[in-house]
This record gives sequence, structure tokens and C-alpha cells, in this order.
Amino acid sequence: MNTHRLTRAALKSTIVMLTLVAGVSAITARGQDSGTNGPATDAASSAAVNRVETSATRGAIIPIKNEISDVTAESLKRRIEFARERGAQVLVFEIDTPGGMVTSALEICSLIKNLTDIKTIAWVNTEAYSAGSMIAMACDEIVMTPSSTIGDCGVILGGPTGPQEVPEQLRAKAESPVIEEFRDSAARNGYDPLLCESLVVKERVVYWIEHRETGERRFIEEFEKKKLFNESSEGFAFTEEASSDESSAANPWFLIERYFDPILNKDIKLPQPVVKATELLTMSQSRALAFGFCQGIVADAPAMAERYALSGDWLRLDTTWSENLTAWLTSMPVRIFLLVIILLGAYVEFNTPGVGVPGLTALIALGIFVGAPYLTGLANVWEIVIVFIGFALIAVEIFVIPGFGVAGISGILCVIVGLLATFIPEEPGRTFPLYWPQFEPGLRGLETGVIVLASGAVAGVVAMILFSRVMPHLSWLHGAIPPNPMPTETNVATVDPYHGYARVGDVGRITSPLRPAGKARFGDELVDVVTHGEYVEPPAEVVVIEREGNRVVVRPVDDPSTPRKA
Repeated sequence: MNTHRLTRAALKSTIVMLTLVAGVSAITARGQDSGTNGPATDAASSAAVNRVETSATRGAIIPIKNEISDVTAESLKRRIEFARERGAQVLVFEIDTPGGMVTSALEICSLIKNLTDIKTIAWVNTEAYSAGSMIAMACDEIVMTPSSTIGDCGVILGGPTGPQEVPEQLRAKAESPVIEEFRDSAARNGYDPLLCESLVVKERVVYWIEHRETGERRFIEEFEKKKLFNESSEGFAFTEEASSDESSAANPWFLIERYFDPILNKDIKLPQPVVKATELLTMSQSRALAFGFCQGIVADAPAMAERYALSGDWLRLDTTWSENLTAWLTSMPVRIFLLVIILLGAYVEFNTPGVGVPGLTALIALGIFVGAPYLTGLANVWEIVIVFIGFALIAVEIFVIPGFGVAGISGILCVIVGLLATFIPEEPGRTFPLYWPQFEPGLRGLETGVIVLASGAVAGVVAMILFSRVMPHLSWLHGAIPPNPMPTETNVATVDPYHGYARVGDVGRITSPLRPAGKARFGDELVDVVTHGEYVEPPAEVVVIEREGNRVVVRPVDDPSTPRKA
């Protein structure tokens, strides 16, 4: 684990340098838990917006925004440690996220729960869906802004016909880590286990009931409700108004019909069941307060400081520019641009002798293309290895094996598969490096990968055509790119790098395959040569047809159109 993190840290630093160079559930023994007290009464819920005294004197706000990834987890470790060094005794995680990677969220939850000497508060501003709600419930308390939402932690299976239910053979692997995390949070913070389960499992039908005499409130499932109210098949249930005195004496429980909304300062009608079989629990700030998840409504940082009796200025710890850069490098437009640079650099490099700036630029772009997803958790080591194996096979096909066959085709397939895999996040229960995604995020990532590769390939081809044919003939570029100097009497004599060999009409013998660049021997001189696209195998003879400085263009001797010296 430590070696893996060191590798990520080193690669992150390398990518930043290269860029500069390039330019829910809680399932407990419910036989006993069914008698556990639920959320507080309406009066207690209303009082939750009041000030809460604490011994802490200084607080830090740590924003958690956008999608959760490995970059988020590493960033939080850095910011939490910085806050501890500055003496923060209260950490407020300002959450505004649609969710993200399960593995990263679980790591963040573990990090937060291990902060036993610091009070942790989740401040939902303005949404904490999926992984965001998991992180929020790992904190000691949850507070929310006057217009915010939390919940919806289900696993959805994507497909060509739209979202589908997760197959039974995959549900255990997909849901178990999330359920266990919510189970632990419920036990730590006193959340209702059935409600936590309904955040993840859609089949749960949950009712909210109250004891007429004691005021105890409880969340129960549908089968418990039928048993408690002795319902008939028609599903009749007691309510506070509908139950008669006689039935009340027999059954003191009734369904809660209203809850107090501190934002509107009035009672709001509550539909029952509070969670239906066709939905996952998703709560506004007022419902989260009524159900016992939210401890208070906090609009801004000053209100937070007043609520927790904090002194001094808030220490706000945002993400650094390098963390933002790493996330930006995985965006679709940037990855399309990187792919174009890779293709164009390779094209220019293969059409000019020697190794130069285009090839180096292409390698840098490739490193960023596959390295940035590795830092965000989208790619793993195996996918990057597959990409470089593909390039190795292509190189063997070009420079070693005559013709173009199995090695070249296999290399191209490895590169395409490896690059597509860098767009697909890991899925629960997957151990093999490559797999066809089953869940909606993976399929969405695959779709993005296909779009990026297809768009980048088309744009790369267009760039090659422009670079090779159009740009040299654009008059407005002549001033920006001066022509090669023409020989005049005042010119200083240039040095021939090949000492008089490899002039137009000279015949030599190639020593390596020309694909289309390679090497040929003219007399005692080994010369870098290139054809006009023809592939020539050694030990064929070639004749020089063009010479511009150290650029030597040749054709096979048996070509009838080839000029030769007399």
C-alpha cells in the first residue's frame, strides 16, 4: 500500500512537470432495534437550530466538491493534516458533490472516523448524493444549509436500454461495502438502521409511527406495520385522527402525518410510507432534521462559528492548483487535445529522420494522457502496462518483423483497449484488470472513452493533412515561418554532415527497414534517409532523389522513375 501511494505521488509530480514542459445501510438485530427510540420530537428538532456549546476554540472548513476520486482522498489527507498542525479542534467538511468512486469514499470515511481527537462536522452545501452522503454520515454531526439535499446511495446497473436493477448475482458484491459503512455510521451516531438501509436498498418500504402516550417514535417496515396494526389485506392503517378511542386503547401506535419544518416554521404534511418500494431515501434539509440525520440548519460560516462557539477566523483549506490540474487533465476536451498531439507528434517523427522534438512531445502527451487518470483512480497499473505493451508490439512490427501482421494488429488493439480502460472506474467485486463495465458509471466512462478516441483520431488525421499539405502553402504563414536560406555568394559555406556522400543520384544500400525512415550506407558513411512513404526492406539498393541539408530522400533503385547519376 505504501509503495502504491509513493508511486502515485511520484507520478503526480512528474505529470505536473511534464505539463509545464509541454505548455447504507445499517442492518442490525432488528428484533431488539425495533424498540429503539427514533428521532427526536418536533420540539427537539426545532431546537436543533440553536447554538451548541463545545470546548473547541478554532475550526477549519475543508470543501469536498465535484466527483469523489482518489485525488479527493489524497487531497483530504493533506488538508486534514495541515488543519491539525494549525491547532484546529473542529473540522467542517463542506460537501457539495453528486457522488463518485465507492473505493475513494470508503477511504475518506475511514480517514474521518479515525480522527478521534477532533470533532468532525458534515456541512451539506448544497447536495450530498451517493458517496457524498456516505462521507457526511461518517462525521460526528451533520448540518445542512436552508436549501440542501442528502441521500440516494443506491447502485444502478446501466445498459443500452437505460438504468436497470442490479442482478442478484452482483448485488452482494456491489452493495456489501456500502451497507457495512452505513451500518458502522448508524451505530456510531445513533441513526436509524432501517432508514440507513433504505438509502441503498430500494425494496425497503418504511413507515414512521409514534406512541400516543410516551411520544416514542419509530421507523418500521411494511410487514411490521401490518402486524402492529393488525391490518387486513386492504391495508387499513390507524392515524392519529382516524383512530377511535376504542382502537386507541387497543393500539396506542399511529402513523405520523406531519413534521415540523424549521425553515417554513410550520407543520408539513408527511406522506406515508416515508420511503416507497420504488425509491431510495432522499431527504431535504427539513426531512433530514425530522428523521434524525441532520442536527441543525446552518446558512453560512459565521452561523457555524456561533453554533459551535468557535473563536478566531475560520481556516479554509481549498484544493491546490496541482490537485485541480490533475482533475482538469482528465476532462474530455483536454484528453482529445492530448490524443491529437500524440498522433501528430508521431506522424511528424516518423516522417523525419532522427529523433527530435515531435517524438518527445508525443511521449510527454502520452504520459499525461494515461498518468492523470491513474492519479484520479480511473486507471490502474495494468491498464497503463497494456498501453505500453501495445506500443512495443507496434514498434516490433515496424522495425523488426517484415510486413504488417499479427504483432501490429495486436499492438493496435492493446493500445485501444488500454486507453479505453483509463476512462472506466473500478467496480465492486472486480479483480481481473480488464472487464466489460456493468454499472452506470463504468458504461458512462466507456462512452466517454469512445467519444474521446474517435474525436481525437479524426482531429489527428485532419491535423496531419493540414500539417503536411495545406500549411506550407498558406501565404500568411510565410512571415511566421521563414523559408530555408538559399545559397548566395555572401553565405558562409555550410558543413556537409555526410562528407560528400548521399548527394542526389548517389546509390547506397539500406541497413535497416525503411518504414519510411531508416538508415542506408553510402560508401563509408551511414546516413539517415526517408522515402516518400514506401516501405523498403534490406538489403535493397536505394538512390537519393532529394537532398535538403541533412534530410535525404531516397527511392528503391528498381523504381523506373528514379533519376540516377550517369
